[in-house]
Amino acid sequence: MRKVLLAAAAAIAVTPACAQPAVQATAVPGAPKLIVALSIDQFSADLYDEYRPVLLGGIGRLSQGTVFRNGYQSHNATETCPGHSTIMTGSRPSRTGIIANYWYDQSQTRSDKGVYCSEDERVAGSSSTAYSVSPYHLRVPTLGDLLKNAQSGSRNVAVAGKDRSAVMMSGHHADQRWYWDGKTFVTDMTGVVMPRSVAAAKQAVSNAVAQDRPALELPALCQPKATAIPIEGGGAPVGANRFGRKAGDLKNFRASPEFDGATLALAASLIEEMQLGRGASTDVISIGLSGTDVIGHTYGTEGAEMCLQLFSIDRDLGDFFRLLDSKGIDYMVVLTADHGGQDIPERKRLHGTPGAARVDAKLTAKDVGAAVAAQLGLKGPVLYGDGSFGDMYVDRALSPADQARAKAAAIAAFKAHPQVETVFTREQLAAAASPTSPPNEWSLIDKARASFDPERSGDFIVLLKRDVNPVAVTTSYVATHGSPWDYDRRVPILFWRRGMSQNLRNDSIETVDIMPTLAAAIGLAVDQKSIDGECLTGVQGVNCPAR
Repeated sequence: MRKVLLAAAAAIAVTPACAQPAVQATAVPGAPKLIVALSIDQFSADLYDEYRPVLLGGIGRLSQGTVFRNGYQSHNATETCPGHSTIMTGSRPSRTGIIANYWYDQSQTRSDKGVYCSEDERVAGSSSTAYSVSPYHLRVPTLGDLLKNAQSGSRNVAVAGKDRSAVMMSGHHADQRWYWDGKTFVTDMTGVVMPRSVAAAKQAVSNAVAQDRPALELPALCQPKATAIPIEGGGAPVGANRFGRKAGDLKNFRASPEFDGATLALAASLIEEMQLGRGASTDVISIGLSGTDVIGHTYGTEGAEMCLQLFSIDRDLGDFFRLLDSKGIDYMVVLTADHGGQDIPERKRLHGTPGAARVDAKLTAKDVGAAVAAQLGLKGPVLYGDGSFGDMYVDRALSPADQARAKAAAIAAFKAHPQVETVFTREQLAAAASPTSPPNEWSLIDKARASFDPERSGDFIVLLKRDVNPVAVTTSYVATHGSPWDYDRRVPILFWRRGMSQNLRNDSIETVDIMPTLAAAIGLAVDQKSIDGECLTGVQGVNCPAR
């Protein structure tokens, strides 16, 4: 799959109708001609630290540049949409408006009060599950947006395994944006003619999915991890799966190393067809690799499955960079993650974390709301919320007095539960100042404040204790993320450009520092007051503006 797709990508001929030569360029002399922004979904700094010595391909190459092993998705809502919204905007969720993957808006006239982060609920028929894809909710511009405004010939492109990854990294003014919809790669952009490269990549994926796949060979370094671990909650054991699948099995295609190979092939094809990085202006391509996240959810982070995935993505990235090298493109890469993740509690206990546990299946907004309704004699859902943690919304159909009673009772119920660390009200968060200290020093309210939006956030927010896995029923997923703890917040941030010397850094930085650093590398002025991040002075070749 990897070799076939990348070979196909390299063979795509440039199509004049798609290639867009730069005009009226204002690029700074010596600036890279292509910014490659890579997000490996759920690639925690813990995984990077564990595997860095043995990843010798593409990740190995990036590890020879400027390496910040203590990067942070510093906010509390460590989910895909908020995380991706920070990478190319320089802003925390409190500024981007992307507080979670889903939130609730009770002013909606539709019966579905949930809102998906990258939908436009104004579109007729859109819902939080069958949604229109749009950057409507993103309140700030991305690097690609700003660059297109500054350099009229610049192109802003995104390719990802998830729509929310592509949308949040490219923003409001993309030239091409493609992402996986469960069956193939699609776009939300109207009036865009499908490039030949995309059609070819889609066909290559279709051909690959139509074939049986035997189990992958297990490298020696992965063999000690190939132990089947029984799990609680109804699911099958995990730990020793090697990604064999039957023809036509799209679900297991997505939960395998093949998925990221397909995404990188599509990105390589678009770079070639659009001649990205070969005009007078700087271009940007954002690439969201989702396989690590799907594998982490499906199998956990410490089994043979993740080991196979990381060796595979390392090889695929090596092929991808060699392809760019062969075209003579002067490119700069940043690699990070939208969030981290924790392993399954059953294996964590075996590895020395005795308190690791699955969340109480009854600790949900629905169940707590029902209990409060019975206690107070109220009708209706009483509480809206997405599971056992995060933002909770009191039912606005209740009278103001009953809303206050329900809120107090629900907060008391959550606080009394032994798996809940704390609860913050919207009033507490609104009164808190945005944190300014290094992200490794933040308190819990600092983390929650960085995810707070007064228009979209709930009436209160629930934080679970460390090592509590929010997945109670394991028939689909066995693990997830979203907590304020460092296994979900800490991510690697790697910068690389040809000629860089290795610089291994232990200082704590934020993903919001990526955009202003890239902007400085290409000479793009950014209003510091409009973002939360700062240009990183430790990246070779980047001259940060005076603060």
